[in-house]
Formats: sequence, structure tokens, C-alpha cells
Amino acid sequence: MRSDAVKKGMQQAPHRSLFNALGYTEEELERPLVGIVSSHNEIVPGHMNLDKIVEAVKMGVAMAGGTPIVFPAIAVCDGIAMGHVGMKYSLVTRDLIADSTECMALAHQFDALVMVPNCDKNVPGLLMAAARLNIPTIFVSGGPMMAGRVHGKKRSLSSMFEAVGSYSAGTMSEDEVREYERRVCPTCGSCSGMYTANSMNCLTEALGMGLPGNGTIPAVYSDRIKLAKHAGMQVMELLRRDIKPQDIMTEKAFLNALTIDMALGCSTNSMLHLPAIAHEAGVDLNVDIANEVSARTPNLCHLAPAGPTYMEDLNEAGGVYAVMNELTKKNLLYTDLITVTGKTVGENISGCEIRDKEVIRPLDNPYSQTGGLAILKGNIAPDSAVVKRSAVVPEMMQHEGPARVFDCEEDAIAAIKEGKIVSGDVVVIRYEGPKGGPGMREMLNPTSAIAGMGLGSSVALITDGRFSGASRGASIGHVSPEAAVGGPIALIEEGDIIQIDIDANSLNVKVSDEELAARRAKWQPREPKITSGYLARYAGLVTSGNRGAILEIKK
Repeated sequence: MRSDAVKKGMQQAPHRSLFNALGYTEEELERPLVGIVSSHNEIVPGHMNLDKIVEAVKMGVAMAGGTPIVFPAIAVCDGIAMGHVGMKYSLVTRDLIADSTECMALAHQFDALVMVPNCDKNVPGLLMAAARLNIPTIFVSGGPMMAGRVHGKKRSLSSMFEAVGSYSAGTMSEDEVREYERRVCPTCGSCSGMYTANSMNCLTEALGMGLPGNGTIPAVYSDRIKLAKHAGMQVMELLRRDIKPQDIMTEKAFLNALTIDMALGCSTNSMLHLPAIAHEAGVDLNVDIANEVSARTPNLCHLAPAGPTYMEDLNEAGGVYAVMNELTKKNLLYTDLITVTGKTVGENISGCEIRDKEVIRPLDNPYSQTGGLAILKGNIAPDSAVVKRSAVVPEMMQHEGPARVFDCEEDAIAAIKEGKIVSGDVVVIRYEGPKGGPGMREMLNPTSAIAGMGLGSSVALITDGRFSGASRGASIGHVSPEAAVGGPIALIEEGDIIQIDIDANSLNVKVSDEELAARRAKWQPREPKITSGYLARYAGLVTSGNRGAILEIKK
């Protein structure tokens, strides 16, 4: 066992004395040491129940003959961090989580790991750590929140942000906003739509790193506790069979995940996280392949904010496995890949049929013949930009309008609230990328303000920051290269005509190459907004545009 390095032999007598100080018995030290990475805290609604999940995992590990040992991972609530300097710290925690988990796992020589994340950056951060460490590992998330209900209709956190925009527009009273405030987030769990947390938990299942139901069983269901016990038991089977993350997270597994991403209509943030996880697993996943995958993958789900259904509905309709099984009818998945169940993808999903064809549409009646995400390119985004096409209304799939240019999120929101943005405009928010932010903030506030003002079907937004899975409309984010490194988005001027064609995967400004070159010659880099602390060190490591920049930190 790996843990013999801290348990066996005369040289390890001091180590054993410290285990003795912890209260471990000789019998426990004879067993494999299983690290349980707990993201529990009391500031993230998706993590407040993880202490219960961890206790269930511990029981499962012990039942199967292991010694469970818990250590923590940090977690940021993106909703609470939204709209102020805190959002600059969200994405960067992903790398902190991966790094600190690596440190703990190797310093203490655990034989296996159970990862217990739930929200936006913990899931990819821990998947990165699992791939990097490559010791037997299984994931069990905390599960999604139940949808709220306001005036008899299901609602979620994105409804809350849009309610604030409606208040600013004068179409909703303060009392009505308070009603939303009390009701849209009724339970613990990751927010109830197909936002980043739920996207990544579902993709963990699709990758083969979580048991069935990992992405969809609601946080408040007893089945979630049972799932955690089974995860604890199953990690011991993975250890016995020496099945490691890199045996599971192969290139074909990532292609499966990207296919499921398209079918579910996941968050645009998955285009940041999947390549980073793949990088740690030794797989080169260039998201340029996303359009190729999208072209052959129908979009089968319109979960909030793209539609009126929620994670609880997806769970009842058959969950991720039902979506996967449906896709195999067009031979869209690799089914011979090993997973944490100890079985292949094909064995896992056999017989998992759709139970509600309004929540998960069959192949002969998809929402669209192409997937839920699209990668755009053009003279604004030579490398890439990402849009959640499943959440774009048909009339905005092609759009042309004048640029309204802002160099930070706050200025854009102020203009929106003051009524300075009108139908047809294209809001451009730049210097919000990994280096320019620094930290690549998520732009749910401006998208929600636009929707709340009744402009969601007539105004587009473009940024070198990120758009959330909770965003809807023609919200195009992750523009790369970012403005801070001289990307063309830095050269757009007020009133320039922006052309968006999502069907053609293009994003351009109607300015000649000669004019752009002249503007580039005059462009001057901006001074960083944060000059000390962790964010400054993070920004100093960023030398290129968005998704490449995130990976570059680890190279």
C-alpha cells in the first residue's frame, strides 16, 4: 500500500506516534488509508450539507474495509461573490483547490481518495487534482437544490438576478423582489438550473468518475446519502482493482463528456474546465473540436435558464444515463470505456430509458439538431469565444448592431440601469479576462440586468470575462485573446458595427484590417487593477488569452 510509507517499519515509528495522537488504532492502520476531500463550509448553500455526505462516505469506506480520513478543500459561492471584487477570486480558486489537494494527498500518502465537491470551481478543481495524482478516486457531489416556486411557477437563482433588473426597469416592486428573495432558493444544494455546478457534476458522471445520479439526485433526497455510502464502498473496489483516474479519463471519455455537454446544454464554463482537467490527465482537448461535436449532437434538454425544467425534473426523467443511452442510438458515444462503477459506459447505461419526453427529448424530436454550445471565431476572437446557443432566442442567432464599449462590468451595469442601452445594441465588456480582471469575472449581473430591462431578445453582450450557465440570450464570453494581452476586443471603438452569426460560428467587427492595425499601433497596455496579493501573482502567470491562460499556469 502507498500508505505503508507512513505506517510500516522502524523508520516510521515517529509517524505511528502521530497517528496514535490522532486516536487511530493498530487495526485501523492495517487498513488502506482513504482520504476524503470535504468541501463543506457554512457560506455556500451547495456545500452546507456536505458534512452529511462526508459522514455517509466515511461509513461506506469503513464498511468496505478502509480507514476514512477527512481533510478540507476551500469553496467560494459564486452567487455571493457576484458583482464585486469577490468574483475576481472565484475562478482562481480552482487552481488553489487542485494544488492544495495534491499537497495533502501526497504529503500523507493516501491509498485512495473520495472527492466531495458540489459547486462551480470545486468540481473541476478536484477533477484536476484526481487526474494529476492518479490514485484510485471516486466523486460524490452534494446534489442540486430544489427549484423555488413564486406564484405557482418554478424559479431559480437566475430568476432572482433578473428580478433585480426588472426592479431597475420599474416593472417589479420592491415587495415583489422580496417575494422572489424568500422563495427562489428554498433548500441547500447547487442552484437548481443547468448552471456551472450542475453542469460539471453531470459531466463528472459522463466522464465516468461518479456513480449514477451523481449529477441529478437532489441534495435533500435520502438517495443522496445512499449514493455517498455506495461511493465510499466503491472506492475500495477501485483500490482493489487498481483502477485509476487516468484509466477512466481518457481522450474518448472527454469526447463523451463534450457530447453530453452538447446534449444537456451545459454552462459555457465547461469550455474552460474540460480542457484544464484533460490537460492534467495528459489529454490535449482543444475546444475547437466543440463545433464538430455539436454538429453531430442534438440538444435534448432545455433546463433553466434555457427552458422551464430544472435538475429535479432531469432526475425524474432518467438523469444523465438516460440522455447517454438515447445518444447511443446514433452511435454518438464510446461505450467500451471503464468507469468508477467498475463497469463500462455501455453496461452502466443499458436499459436507462427516458421517463419524461418533455424534459429529455428523444432523438427524433430534439430542441435542435446541433448542440447547446457553440465556439465562435472572427476578427474579434481569433482564438475563440463561447456562447450557450441553447439559451439564445431564434431572433438573436444572427445579430448586427453598434458596439457600446465598457472597460469593466460596473460601468456596463450602470449604463444598462440608466437606460442608455437600447434595442439592437451590442454591449462589449473588456479587460475582465484572467489577466485583465484579473481573475476573469462571471457576468451574470449585466446579462440579468439586460433581461430585466426587457432587452434579452434584442441586445447582445460580448466579454473577455465569463458568462455563467445561468446567463441567457446572446451572451458571448471567453473572448480570446483577452484585451489585456492586446486581443482585438481591446481595439473595438464605440459605435463600431458588430456582426454575430451563431449558426455560422462567427463573431466580427465591421472594421478593415488596415484600420485594426492602425488602432493596434496606438494601443497601450493598461496598468493592472490589483497590484498585490494572490490575484496579482495569478495575473503575473497569465501570458495569453482565456482558456490557454488558465492551462498555462500549470505548464
